[in-house]
Amino acid sequence: MEYVWKQKPKGDQLIIDQLSKAINVNPILSNMLINRGVESFSEAKNYFRPSLTQLHDPFLMKDMAEAVNRIQQAIANEQKILVYGDYDVDGTTAVALMFGFLRTFYPLVDFYIPDRYKEGYGISENGVRFAADQDFKLVIALDCGIKAIEKVDLAKRLGVDFIICDHHTPGEQLPDAVAVLDAKRKDCDYPYKELSGAGVGFKLIQALASKRGMDNAILDAYLDLVAVSIAADIVPITGENRILAYYGLDRINNTPCPGLKALMLSSKLEKDIGISDVVFKIGPRINASGRLEHAKASVELLISTDLEAAMERAKVVDEVNATRRNFDENITKEAFEMIAAQEESLDWNSTVLFKDDWHKGVIGIVASRCIEKYYRPTIILTESNGKATGSARSVVDFNIYEAIEECAELLDQFGGHMYAAGLTLSVENVPAFQEKFEAVVKRRIKAMHLRPVIEVDDELLLDQINYKFYNILRQMAPFGPGNPEPVFRISNVYAEDVIVLKDKHLRFKIVQDGQVTTPVCLGFGMADRAKDPDLTTVNMLQGKMRFDIVAEMRENVFRDKSSLQLYVKDIKFD
Repeated sequence: MEYVWKQKPKGDQLIIDQLSKAINVNPILSNMLINRGVESFSEAKNYFRPSLTQLHDPFLMKDMAEAVNRIQQAIANEQKILVYGDYDVDGTTAVALMFGFLRTFYPLVDFYIPDRYKEGYGISENGVRFAADQDFKLVIALDCGIKAIEKVDLAKRLGVDFIICDHHTPGEQLPDAVAVLDAKRKDCDYPYKELSGAGVGFKLIQALASKRGMDNAILDAYLDLVAVSIAADIVPITGENRILAYYGLDRINNTPCPGLKALMLSSKLEKDIGISDVVFKIGPRINASGRLEHAKASVELLISTDLEAAMERAKVVDEVNATRRNFDENITKEAFEMIAAQEESLDWNSTVLFKDDWHKGVIGIVASRCIEKYYRPTIILTESNGKATGSARSVVDFNIYEAIEECAELLDQFGGHMYAAGLTLSVENVPAFQEKFEAVVKRRIKAMHLRPVIEVDDELLLDQINYKFYNILRQMAPFGPGNPEPVFRISNVYAEDVIVLKDKHLRFKIVQDGQVTTPVCLGFGMADRAKDPDLTTVNMLQGKMRFDIVAEMRENVFRDKSSLQLYVKDIKFD
């Protein structure tokens, strides 16, 4: 896939110079900070040394006082409380957080996760009737519910109150709940709009703890779960999310809850765990239960209070995750074959695929895999309960939720946000939806959206790559959307000591103006750049052929020895 290298803008030179002097860093670092919204000494201090005291007052969120008062009322009247959440990582961590907090001082609490296959996404009629039948008077819904108008009305008729804690985009009408906590509400003035579902849940327990006169330090025990939700749900790591992720990762690395500790051990994660480790190692394991079986198993793992019991539960989750990987690989292969067989679709601006026997639990992953290969807005559909149900994923800067919304007349229901969404429609409507969605995307999308972009922070010379520079870079973590890992361009180099690893990857050194790097370059999946088609002879990186690279700087620790490495993201030859 051909990437576009996009150089980030150069900041105002006066501000660069002032910031460099104020915090004693070089202009390259100052410009990187300015591109991340950091322009002064005080902003830099907050950025490099985030503090939990910088979190916003939870009562600034619309309906927060009503939510806290209703929970207090339930406790005072000894009413049963049901914690209800979605079956993905954000939903299960949110449920574990809320349930774990409430049960420390109130025994009449339980949790409920809908069955992905029998009930579908969000608040279900089964869930509402279960609450009523089991005499729960209050349901706290997390990471779902913002569009559950009819289900909340049903609950009200059955004598069950709802508190909605969601972070998805609301519709024109809000559910008639006791409280609707969602910073994306048009009438909500909460200063930060990008909390995860578990993040909204955390704000509720923060408010409840304040109302009950509890020490804020009690809440620190739940920051690891919030960090997992932030990483796995791919929300921006800015503002409050950055603070929560910073302290949550610290807790993951030092004093994680037993459930996460068990997952870390089973994933062979030992130290210096970052956002990417959560995204690629911990998150998929938590997700696996909800994708293939029932997410209740993941919640039970996350609320474990004993490491031995947690290890047993983690073993089960690991086995389910292995099965999930097999489904993922097989369905992805089928999807690629379908696209290749429909050659005319290669000129389309979107991908919409339907196969009635694909496993519903992995279609979101398959959509992401299709984007990695074909890079265009993608929807993967399968059949469930007589309906076509699907997951949508988008490319950078294209709002797939709005594109789906334009096709609403063909849909039974849909929900989501800019980069990911879910939808359900009649099977017979799939061809019409495919055509309408392509027409909408074609009209709305721009050419620049259809080529993946690598944003480059700045250009470096080889002699600028050293531990002094890197030690400041790593203090910019945690990295993720809104605070991406720094990427640098290194120009006019040639390769030495090229080695192909496992017929897939590259390991080499680069030379610039006669200087050989101390960092080794690693190019994952780039063996084709260095070998002939028969994969026997090093070719493209031979003979002092000049090229440019874009790369991230990382530290490698092997046998207690540390060294810097360059993780190459792309290579362009002269």
